[in-house]
Amino acid sequence: MTRDEPRRRSAGRPVSRVLSQERIVTAAVNIISSGGYGALTMSALARRLGVAPSALYNHVASKQEVLRWLQDYAMSSVDVSAFGAEPWSAALRTWARSYRGVFARHTPLIPVIAVLQVSGAPRTLAMYEAVAAGLERAGWPPEQIVPAIVALESFIYGSAYDAVAPSDIFDTGALAAESPHFTAAVHQQAGRAEGRAADAAFEAGLEALITGLARRAGLAAEYGSSAESGAR
Repeated sequence: MTRDEPRRRSAGRPVSRVLSQERIVTAAVNIISSGGYGALTMSALARRLGVAPSALYNHVASKQEVLRWLQDYAMSSVDVSAFGAEPWSAALRTWARSYRGVFARHTPLIPVIAVLQVSGAPRTLAMYEAVAAGLERAGWPPEQIVPAIVALESFIYGSAYDAVAPSDIFDTGALAAESPHFTAAVHQQAGRAEGRAADAAFEAGLEALITGLARRAGLAAEYGSSAESGAR
C-alpha cells in the first residue's frame, strides 16, 4: 500500500455503534413496554442496542442507573409551567392532568418509578422543586407539601392505569343479579360519562383531593378556567 492510498477497514470487522443516554433510554422503554419490568436486564438491553454487554457498561454503570434515566425521561414530560403563572390549585390541576397523561402512555414504568429514589435524577428533582416552590409561595405549610404530593401521586398512578383499562371493566355480566346496587351504579355512571368514565372519575377524585388538601393546609382551593376546562 502506498502512502497516498486510504486505509481500509478490515473485512468482517463490525461497525462501532455509538451509544448515548437517549438511545439507551429509548431501548429500555421499548423492552419494558413489550415485556414488563422483569424483561429489562442489562443483557437484554445490550441485545436491543446491538452491542456487547461490556460496551453497554462503558456508558452506564448499572441497571439502577438505567432506571434513574428512565425516571428522568418520564418526569421531564410532566408539565409544571403553571406554577407561578396561575393560582396554586389551578397549577396543581394542570400538573396532575399532565402527570396522569404521561404515565397513561407509559404504565409499565409506574412500578419502577413509584419506588425509585430521586437522587441522581435531576429532571425529576426539578419537577418536584417546581411543585414544592409553587405551593410554598401560595402559603402552604412546608411540612404538608410532601404528604400532599405523595397523596396526589398515589391517585395519579392508579388513575393512569384506569385510563387504559377496558371500558367494560365493571360490567357485572351474568352476576348482575347478585350485585344489583353496584350494577345500577355502573349503568348510571356509564350513561352520564358518555364514554369518558375514566376521565370523569379522575376529575372527581382530583377535585376531592385538592379540596381536602387545601382544607388541611388552611387554604382555599381557587376555582376558575383551569378547573372548568379540565372537567369538560
